[in-house]
Amino acid sequence: MAPITPAVAVVFAIIVAALVLFATEAVPVDITALGVMVALLLVEPVSGAFVRAGLLDSAVVVLDSPEQGVSGFASTATITVLAMFILSDGVQRTGIVQLLGQKIAAYTRDDEGRQLGATIGVVGPISGFINNTAAVAILLPMVTDLAHEGNTSPSKLLIPLSYASMFGGTLTLIGTSTNILASDIVARPEFLGRGFGMFEFTALGVLLSVVGTVYLLTVGRWLTPERIKPAGDLTEEFEMGDYLTEVVVREDSPLVGRTVRTTMRELDYDVDLVQLVRGERVFIEPLGPKTIRAGDVFAVRTDRDTLLEISDAEGLDLLPEVEVDESELETAAEAQTLVEVVIPPGSALLGETLVSAGFRQRYDATVLALRRGGDVVRKRMDHVPLRIGDTLLVQATPDSVERLDRNRDFTVAGEVERRTFRRSKIPVALGIVAGVVGVAALDLLPIMVAALAGALGMVVSGCLKPGEVYDAVQWDVIVLLAGVIPLGLAMENSGAAALVADAVVASAAALPAIAVLGLLYVVTALLTNVVSNNASVVLMVPVAFEAATRLGANAFSFVLAVTFAASTAFMTPVGYQTNLFVYGPGGYRFTDYVRVGGPLQLLFAITTTLGIAAIWGV
Repeated sequence: MAPITPAVAVVFAIIVAALVLFATEAVPVDITALGVMVALLLVEPVSGAFVRAGLLDSAVVVLDSPEQGVSGFASTATITVLAMFILSDGVQRTGIVQLLGQKIAAYTRDDEGRQLGATIGVVGPISGFINNTAAVAILLPMVTDLAHEGNTSPSKLLIPLSYASMFGGTLTLIGTSTNILASDIVARPEFLGRGFGMFEFTALGVLLSVVGTVYLLTVGRWLTPERIKPAGDLTEEFEMGDYLTEVVVREDSPLVGRTVRTTMRELDYDVDLVQLVRGERVFIEPLGPKTIRAGDVFAVRTDRDTLLEISDAEGLDLLPEVEVDESELETAAEAQTLVEVVIPPGSALLGETLVSAGFRQRYDATVLALRRGGDVVRKRMDHVPLRIGDTLLVQATPDSVERLDRNRDFTVAGEVERRTFRRSKIPVALGIVAGVVGVAALDLLPIMVAALAGALGMVVSGCLKPGEVYDAVQWDVIVLLAGVIPLGLAMENSGAAALVADAVVASAAALPAIAVLGLLYVVTALLTNVVSNNASVVLMVPVAFEAATRLGANAFSFVLAVTFAASTAFMTPVGYQTNLFVYGPGGYRFTDYVRVGGPLQLLFAITTTLGIAAIWGV
């Protein structure tokens, strides 16, 4: 066994702290990654100060230079992933996915089996050529609409959407940031000295896609719960019956003559005014400037106790036998005004509350309920910090709904007829993506250069406007990559990777190489289900390479097992961004991922191990 030196001990301490922070998300993962980078940069100067103070014999060195500490920002993996985000956004803004959704809806109708097959069959191949997280964000509205129009629970389709995007991402090098990062790591001289080819592991990806699809259509379909009952009415889906009602302003009400904005600011109640009915006219946001008159009828969101309290104090009468549902709330505009809005990965609202984000004022929209997994919050939502996958039930004007749909901080879970799609650019966008894939596959250009050229092509061709380029990038993912890449370098430089590899080999001394290969897959998969997939691949690729070297095994096979394990985390909502993204819209519980994903994870462990052994050997 390699010795535990001070450098190894420091690196392990940083890894443990990082894993705890990644798992608990006490701070955002990108901030944790930045903290890791800064900690690594400080090791040598801080230990040097201890040497000068007589507390250490020599400085602890985990990085060769400060430049190595920030090398993640110049990494080909980081730049390639950034360019892929731009390519994905260029395709999305053409509206091709919406056109595809319309054709699929006509085929699937109300057949759940067809809906499930179409969902898997579409997201899998798409995820091979655009970032799989982006693919789920693009397809979520289409799949949600399929469920609503076909009277199917969205819960039956959204976990399969996430899972299929993951095994679809294993089809090509560019399907997921994990593949790109692993390729960048193994291209270093101390490892394989070359990266992965565009389609080098496609055969294994196809095998896993077939196995995963069969599972999701059979056993997985039976195990996937129906958490959200099929409902054509969103107020019914969010069980708003006891929280939406109508009140009329009495002649003697102290509210008469005051504006809605002033009233809401001064009233210390958990209540939202959703809609105003005045005579034959119906008004929704912005209601703030409206002056309250006697006889005004307001649709309100509040609970029964609060309603009784404000009725007595503020001169309001409850209208009897009134049911406020989706059709009632949409009478003002005779158009879509009640929508589900999902907080996607990379949203600027993560960690913010509805109050701190100024949601109502900025978007002229009212949040009626918030769903997080299987829990629905219908009161006192204003100060709840928002997370990835949170689903908001929003009442807004048609213009505001379209603005929300265009905003990169939200994903509207349902198709919105958007006037800004550039459908004339569909052939151009698809041609650019095909060009990037083709040029990289033929080794005419490195993947980073091809992806950057494609990103520029999206702007030059008009598929994207210059200002949209920055909105297209999920900057938290870019910072995460840049922050964790130096951790892999520190593991190699300090000997931590060699030490872990020794432990793996020693613990499996009596096992054949193929069993060690499977063990590495399982360890990586379990780690990925708790922390970031990118962090897992950075930690485990050096270990896999060292273990293969000590066993005299095929290093490529061992690295590939770790890469695939880090790309397929099925057992927790936090293991992969796509899982967390569908958590709220599907109304899932944490245990649902274990129930549906556990057997699939085991099936993939066996299939991946045997597939690698059969194709590349061990």
